[in-house]
Amino acid sequence: MQESAEPLSTGRPARRRIYHIEDLTKTYGTGPAAVHALRGVNLDVDEGEMFVLLGPSGSGKSTFLNILGGLDRATSGHAHFFDTNLTDLDDDGLTEYRRESVGFVFQFYNLIASLTAHENVSLITQISKDPMDPAEALAMVGLKERIKHFPSQLSGGEQQRVAIARAIAKRPRVMFCDEPTGALDSETGVRVLDALDRINREIGTTVFIITHNAVVAEMADDVVLFGDGRIVGRRSNATRKPPLELRW
Repeated sequence: MQESAEPLSTGRPARRRIYHIEDLTKTYGTGPAAVHALRGVNLDVDEGEMFVLLGPSGSGKSTFLNILGGLDRATSGHAHFFDTNLTDLDDDGLTEYRRESVGFVFQFYNLIASLTAHENVSLITQISKDPMDPAEALAMVGLKERIKHFPSQLSGGEQQRVAIARAIAKRPRVMFCDEPTGALDSETGVRVLDALDRINREIGTTVFIITHNAVVAEMADDVVLFGDGRIVGRRSNATRKPPLELRW
């Protein structure tokens, strides 16, 4: 039986601008062979929002999030995180930004097979200034009774939720999720999305989700459409659909 996640007592903070992105570009290579991954992207994001990014492969979604997450550098333009211009930071500055403010969730879980769920989450808490207790983070994603299990003893959806718990254990301001349900069936995928939704709603973490699945957009505050390295559309949902009601 699917166990329920424990309720959280923290409320959502007041919203303010968390990202201001101006004319962001990214070019790989030079000359005729150059690949223009981003072509002048502009976007403002308020703290505590749930963003879903849609678009075909090669449209610039992952490149955009990698720059916002401090994993890559822009060729030109600016990306402000509150009052910090990420495009001006050196390598040490980007490392500190990633360590203190950002959590990542990818399609593949990247758990260490020889460690329990609790131990996998503990890895991130050892390098954080104000981490959660790993058991608390696992309880938030509905895995309170699985903390002593190894990855091989967990389903794909449970492993992905361990990865989410690992990401949130350092209390990030932002979570970047690149195809977090790409390897999961619909029923399992909505459990993972529900964990992200609770983190966003109950502790106010800003969440970005990249997906090819347009159904996922129904759970977002805002939906951003990418095409050919540009934002080609943006819309807001009047109401957010609960993830557990999504099916594809």
